[in-house]
Amino acid sequence: MGDRLTPLLWRTGLALALVCGIGLLPWLSRTDPALTVLRARSAERAPTPEVLADIRAQLGLDAGPSRLLGEWAGGLWRGDAGRSWLSGAEVTPVVLHALGVSLLLMAVALAAAVGTAALVCARTLYRQGGRGRAGGGSAVLAALPEFLTASVLATVVGVQLGWLPALGWYGPRWTVLPALALGLPAGAVLGRLLDDLLPGAFAEPWAAAAVARGLPRRRIARHAVHRCLPGLLPNLGLFVVGLTGGAVAVEQIFDIPGLGRTTLRAALAQDLPVLQAGTLVLVLLAAAAAGAARLAARLLTGPALRDGALPTLHRPITPARGAQPLLYGGVLLGVVALGLPRDPLAVDTVERLRPPSWAHPFGTDALGRDLLGRVAHGAFDTLLLAVAIGAVSLLTGLVLGALPRLSGPLADTLNAVPPVLGALLVTAVAGSGPATPAIAVSAVAWAPLAAHTSALLRQERAAPHVMAARGLGAGRRHLFRRALLPAVLPPVTRHALLRLPGTALALASLAFLGLGAQPPSPEWGLLLAENQPYAERAPWAVLAPAAVLALLGALAVSAAGGVRRPGRRTTEAGAQKHLAVREPAATE
Repeated sequence: MGDRLTPLLWRTGLALALVCGIGLLPWLSRTDPALTVLRARSAERAPTPEVLADIRAQLGLDAGPSRLLGEWAGGLWRGDAGRSWLSGAEVTPVVLHALGVSLLLMAVALAAAVGTAALVCARTLYRQGGRGRAGGGSAVLAALPEFLTASVLATVVGVQLGWLPALGWYGPRWTVLPALALGLPAGAVLGRLLDDLLPGAFAEPWAAAAVARGLPRRRIARHAVHRCLPGLLPNLGLFVVGLTGGAVAVEQIFDIPGLGRTTLRAALAQDLPVLQAGTLVLVLLAAAAAGAARLAARLLTGPALRDGALPTLHRPITPARGAQPLLYGGVLLGVVALGLPRDPLAVDTVERLRPPSWAHPFGTDALGRDLLGRVAHGAFDTLLLAVAIGAVSLLTGLVLGALPRLSGPLADTLNAVPPVLGALLVTAVAGSGPATPAIAVSAVAWAPLAAHTSALLRQERAAPHVMAARGLGAGRRHLFRRALLPAVLPPVTRHALLRLPGTALALASLAFLGLGAQPPSPEWGLLLAENQPYAERAPWAVLAPAAVLALLGALAVSAAGGVRRPGRRTTEAGAQKHLAVREPAATE
């Protein structure tokens, strides 16, 4: 009973801390909430002392943050989340309507993600053996920014072709384009993770027995997916929450009144009742998704997890060899080398929005600046920062993933916070600056890696050779160092490499929404934000930074294919023999 109660108390404490931190947001940022509310209500009205005093009296700001937070929390028991500081409308109906919109969008986006993941894994499922064979197309798809995909779909499919509506939220047809913008990148990442597990499932004895009995290939493939799902479900739960509260940019582009957009507007205007209620709903949704994922994983594995009869899916295999990482890396280095001698800040209005030419291979932007030079110089800001965040996230994910009772509730709670809201909270506490987006992204980037680590460790501990080694007297440290860590480190490292473009995209999303790098910085996300209004007239201005982001994704995925567990010991019996071969090691 105590073991079940502790995570619940831990989750409750984290949720309360997060909501209380949001309630203190104006005071932490040392801004006058009355002035912020006045500007959000009417930008033209003069902020005279009388007007500000009247707003403070209306909102009860003179009572202080503690009393305001207490009154708001007291109303929750009656289903009353207060009234909006901006419109005066009741918060509960507004947030519930936004939640319904986001859940519908999430469901359609999740269906698109599942379909995309199936296409990514189709080749491996058909061949039923060997290494994962997902191609570079999924890497490019996973590296495309959601807001860029949304802009292209809205402009081309919605406006130019007129096949589907591009703006608003009035029925099922309005869900297709935003769901594709969200589901395609998420499905590409999920497909890569599943494709990484499938070869291990097809190598298990049951698969060989099924082939010998003449079972249909489709049925064998279905059982292989069923075998791999427990290791994917924690990340799938995180994706569900990310597709609900993290779809801020997509909701902005398609003018969708979802929870992410509602929370963003409340955060920018410091409309605390709406912001607190929206964040609390996201935290509850994250807890529900995590609980459902854990329950589904237990149901799928059955008694095998409890009885130690679950073979590992990460068998030692020979590292992949190929020239793709060298090719992608060489192209990326070539782009940077060619652009570094160019001035990224030189303005020439005569040359504005010029198409690619010998003088400007990537064309120019709206101020006539050379895009090749800006992309090359922005590589240092984007790539180095993304790699640093990725390395820190990998280390943090591995450490906290080994402590699931601590990291599980923390990861679920932090994942419920949209990066935009995280950036605003970081700005309020630490002030604005170039480090703000890095801190905001780092705070949540480790959560998927920790969830992946916990899921894999749970299954590896149930592997027969690990159970046998434990029965022979191997200690916890020895098992972790010799059996668990070697099996878990390669797939989690590959996962971290797959997330590297996503980290760059998170930084780009903050820049796109005006919360990251500021002009005239050539950071890739800012380049996309600056040139997105000219996408129809000068598509090269957007395609140039998008292409290097896609190239980064292809490089990360191809490099991840070479991160493999060494193939010297190719059987579980060999691993078991190695674990128990020395008596001193078994007493650690």
